[in-house]
Amino acid sequence: MINPKHEILNSKQYRMKDLLSCWDELAVRVKRAKHILLLIDYDGSLTPIVEKPELANLSPQVKECLQELAGNPHITLGIISGRAMEDLRERVGINGIIYAGNHGLEIKGPDITYINPAAKKAEPVLHSLCQNIEENIGDIKGAIIEDKGLTLSLHYRLVDEAQMRELNRIFCEATKPLATSGRIKVGKGKKVYEVKPPVDWDKGKAIALIAQNLKGEEQPLMIFLGDDVTDYDGFHFVNDSGGISIYVGEGSTESVAQYSLYSPKETYQFLDMLRETLKPRTGN
Repeated sequence: MINPKHEILNSKQYRMKDLLSCWDELAVRVKRAKHILLLIDYDGSLTPIVEKPELANLSPQVKECLQELAGNPHITLGIISGRAMEDLRERVGINGIIYAGNHGLEIKGPDITYINPAAKKAEPVLHSLCQNIEENIGDIKGAIIEDKGLTLSLHYRLVDEAQMRELNRIFCEATKPLATSGRIKVGKGKKVYEVKPPVDWDKGKAIALIAQNLKGEEQPLMIFLGDDVTDYDGFHFVNDSGGISIYVGEGSTESVAQYSLYSPKETYQFLDMLRETLKPRTGN
């Protein structure tokens, strides 16, 4: 459901409002909600984008805030990311919440366990492709290939511009035959190539599945934070469900998200305000 108060640029875009500036109006919706499904992307939303994926660590302050939110009976908290689920669980380290890894292809939490079966079947193809690319990028300094089981990522944030043409050639030669035959899907994120299995699945569908598995008769108020193009499907679903979509990062004021936060630092500010807003509630 689209809120008519938002200035709609077209059927899929909003002129985003700065969330911190209009928190009071959102706080009213938060307080009225019987239950909140809070889903947050990891890299770029909870943690800053860093040079190497292994350096993206959750700050103690953010973790403490998340733990308190997770303990609130009016909130179901989930972290949904392109990272492998086990990597995500180790980095966040909070029990009793939902973890959705590989862009929602694998989900684990209270009352839900899911692995996309078609994606699981494609795992050997992706593993072989990862080995192929890894063997050919050895001379390209800064290129990082990441085998995440159900997906793989080729990071090029540290690659010199002079070597990007060669990296693109290697990647295209390795992936084009598999993509043409429908055995993989290829996409891009922030300084990363994403390779996924050829399944009709995305973060929006993952959020829908998580919401369906929540206990309770009423639909929760969904809040979803993300920073990259892989989060757009999630924004669309949350918008259509009457929820709150939040883009984290710099860039255009036009987006499929309704609200914006400038950085992970502002994400923490938002989470802290949410925590404080819901503190007095003891039940309905």
